[in-house]
Amino acid sequence: MKPIAIAFLLGLLVLKSEARVFSKCELASALKRGGMAGYHGITLANWMCLVHHESGYNTTAVNDNGPSRDYGIFQINSYLWCNDGQTLGSKNECGINCSSLLNIDIGDDIACAKTVVRKPQGINAWASWRTDCKGRNLSSFVSGCTV
Repeated sequence: MKPIAIAFLLGLLVLKSEARVFSKCELASALKRGGMAGYHGITLANWMCLVHHESGYNTTAVNDNGPSRDYGIFQINSYLWCNDGQTLGSKNECGINCSSLLNIDIGDDIACAKTVVRKPQGINAWASWRTDCKGRNLSSFVSGCTV
């Protein structure tokens, strides 16, 4: 097997070992610990709805949008918010490597999401929040959780 192929397979194994799909209540607790409940006036239920529709609570979710990609549980975009080394003209406003958004440590994901919502567009920056969460009863996203 060629060295490049071996390195690629080892990389997948490392990524797989750091993969995590949170349960609803695990993620609600983690987001609350990370200061997301009420952050910038956004309820925990809104964050949970957003993450549900963006990534299904999966830390390794990646979505290819053509010239850019979205990474992690919040689906942070490589053109505006993180640097993946592939997106031309990346602004990297969160100052992070996109690959750091694909592991079980969601602290950097939370920090970047906070950066996004402090911008004028706020939570409206996420299309899935606008189409699937905005103006709806979102209580089911935190019901049954002790948060």
